[in-house]
Amino acid sequence: MAFFFERGAGMEELMIRTGAQLIWESLVRNHATIVFGYPGGAILPAYDALLDYPIRHVLVRHEQSAAHMADGYARASGRVGVAVATSGPGATNLVTGIATAMLDSSPLVCITGQVGSHVLGSDAFQEIDIVGITIPITKYNRLVTRAEDISAAIDDAFRVATSGRPGPVLIDITKDAQQASIDCGEREPVNPAPPASAPIDADALERALTLIRQAERPVILAGRGVLLSGAYDQLSEFAEQTSTPVAMTLLGIGGFAASHPLNLGMMGMHGEAWVNQAIQQADLLLAFGMRFDDRVTGDPRRYAPLARKIHAELDRTEINKIIPVDVALVGDLAATLEQLLDRVPAIDHSKWLSHIRELKGDASVKDIQHMPDGGHLYAAHVIHDIYRITQGCAIVATDVGQHQMWEAQYYRHETPRSLITSGGLGTMGFGFPAALGAKFARPESEVWAIVGDGGFQMTQAELATAAQERVKVNIAVINNGYLGMVRQWQEFFYRRRYSATPISSPDYSLLARAHGLKGVRIDKRSEVEPAVRYARDVKETVVLDFRVEQEDSVFPMVPAGAALDAMIRRETPSVLAESALDPG
Repeated sequence: MAFFFERGAGMEELMIRTGAQLIWESLVRNHATIVFGYPGGAILPAYDALLDYPIRHVLVRHEQSAAHMADGYARASGRVGVAVATSGPGATNLVTGIATAMLDSSPLVCITGQVGSHVLGSDAFQEIDIVGITIPITKYNRLVTRAEDISAAIDDAFRVATSGRPGPVLIDITKDAQQASIDCGEREPVNPAPPASAPIDADALERALTLIRQAERPVILAGRGVLLSGAYDQLSEFAEQTSTPVAMTLLGIGGFAASHPLNLGMMGMHGEAWVNQAIQQADLLLAFGMRFDDRVTGDPRRYAPLARKIHAELDRTEINKIIPVDVALVGDLAATLEQLLDRVPAIDHSKWLSHIRELKGDASVKDIQHMPDGGHLYAAHVIHDIYRITQGCAIVATDVGQHQMWEAQYYRHETPRSLITSGGLGTMGFGFPAALGAKFARPESEVWAIVGDGGFQMTQAELATAAQERVKVNIAVINNGYLGMVRQWQEFFYRRRYSATPISSPDYSLLARAHGLKGVRIDKRSEVEPAVRYARDVKETVVLDFRVEQEDSVFPMVPAGAALDAMIRRETPSVLAESALDPG
């Protein structure tokens, strides 16, 4: 690490740093060890200084992937992900990734270079107001024009990204601020103490306890807040003590073990049919760290009409935003559950649980693994086989679409931070770069990217990143020749008029080999298990090109604007189960 010293008569030794050096020193001080980025003119001084600091730089092939990798890193580890880009198009290419992180409460720090302060506002080459552009999709952003302000700005960025409800922060630093030299004192590593959790309103707590004691048909709705708060043990203890079944949001999956007898499965538009029915029949909903988004509720006017509602949520702005609630418990979820557990009695809801088992019918005991394929290869078979062979122990990152819903249905996640997916923004192209970020965060873990042929083509250039960085992930391309979820909507609601949804693909196995990686094409059910085992055994990244049934659909499905229990169901008899909850 380069240090510069000056000494004057009667003066103590001074430390001189450039703004570029202060960027990396600030990152080191905030415990960053890896960044994902792409260099360019306005950030070049920082890249020159990078060589003197103990931070690994991953060279992406597109800045959007830098944000997605940083996001995947953050979701898999719970630490802040860092992305770096230059001004102009480099900065604007980060925008989709920043918005993805914002809507899913993922802590990112994005650092962009900016043109020199003396030409700001002159439409200089690659000048763009990235601070103005990202105001709606960041928790905080700032333009820095002086080297003196860089350290404090980056320290603030990490603090804001991780405090309260996590989210992305952007710091835009002019080139002359990076080049300037200043005298600076030694700064200590940043080890922020966790903020003290404000006590829950005593009256609200008492009203919540009354509703819990009185309820006969309660359901817990567990969201991403369970993961962000680390409230896994408290949720499990509360559910067991009150014998309350737990329904999961997409982003909550992993916060409550799939094998737990009280785990009902996923709720919402493509959730389990009996879960949606249980919610509509419940007399009490306990919403823990979730925000009642439209994919969860269906028509909010007809949502859980029989239920009183308790909302435990850190972000006060989410209370009563979509669904009016009877009691709001505003604060850290783990702390809230601790206070409830101190006073909630043991409750028996065996009659209610028995009724939910009746709602499941035979869907819950259908074994996909042993169902005939009729000569066809179905995505559900592929994903269930990956689950079975990995024993549910892998980290899985997905793109957005049919495969994402099938993954949520057929891969049973037992541990937190094991499903990494774009929920709020629904970003195609997210899965593969997010998987790479997750692997950098947890190199000892097995990581899979389960992606569609549409989304993978958006970020498949990162195969070159995987090859150059020698990082190992397994990629399962669910290749059905369509933009599958859009095609499904066209089938159901637009009279099968398939406008702009058929999509061609390269031979992904050959594409992988062109990058010096491994690739296999799979056309038959009998080829799935050998291919998955091969991918797990080799050291390189492997692309498995699964040529699955083209016009398959995700069931159940709640049409837009319909009540949560007004589901389109799979026709019976069918070669596919409707549920992941099978004995296989």
